[in-house]
Amino acid sequence: MNSLKAILIDDELNSLQNLQNKLEKYCPEVKVLASCQKPEEAIALVRQHKPDLLFLDIEMPKMNGFRFLEALGDFEGEIIFITAYNHFAIDAIRISAFDYLVKPVLISDLQDAINRLLQQKGGHTRERLNMLLKHSIDQIFSQDNKIAVPTNEGLEFIVIKNIIRIESSANYSRLFLMHGQPLLVTKLLKDFEELLMPHRFFRVHNSHLINLNYISKYIRGEGGQVVMENGDVVDVSRRKKDEFLGLIA
Repeated sequence: MNSLKAILIDDELNSLQNLQNKLEKYCPEVKVLASCQKPEEAIALVRQHKPDLLFLDIEMPKMNGFRFLEALGDFEGEIIFITAYNHFAIDAIRISAFDYLVKPVLISDLQDAINRLLQQKGGHTRERLNMLLKHSIDQIFSQDNKIAVPTNEGLEFIVIKNIIRIESSANYSRLFLMHGQPLLVTKLLKDFEELLMPHRFFRVHNSHLINLNYISKYIRGEGGQVVMENGDVVDVSRRKKDEFLGLIA
């Protein structure tokens, strides 16, 4: 195999553009057919173009990488997973003989992964996918799962269950954790909302996302207020009040 036709799937535009730029500049053997931020739309692209290779982000809102593969069904090409965290995911990928790259993707790691594919195809993609999904789906989103959050200095790896609440701050978000100082990250609150909803997080206000596991009490009012276990008081919007009370009552 002298060349590879590839499709890139990642919900983060910067990561998608960076990966495509590195492939075009440093991996001439790879021809990028398409790139997509929405995995639900990428399914049609993959079925249409039938690429040799997918670069697939694992953690995406609404449909993570493994759910994407389940929805895609038969795929005979190769897959290089992209992950910013999660040793469970990496273990599952290794077991199934797929390759992976850790964000931020290094040029040398990218070139090594491409060279391995060009020299020797893994084969039996369907069987390996079945093995991967068997080992991953129940483990990837365990309570001890971590997320990688972008800061001005790079990436911070945060255990989800240690997040008490997240507050919007213009184009940033401020994470309040069980221990340590609040962390200012370059990610929008709506992105955290989609990512953390399966972990009992709820957006009680346009500016506030809280971990329902850390509610100490609710104070009645027009919308009301929530007191978190660390003492923080968070406003609940009138629009969200009934839905919120339905979750905790």
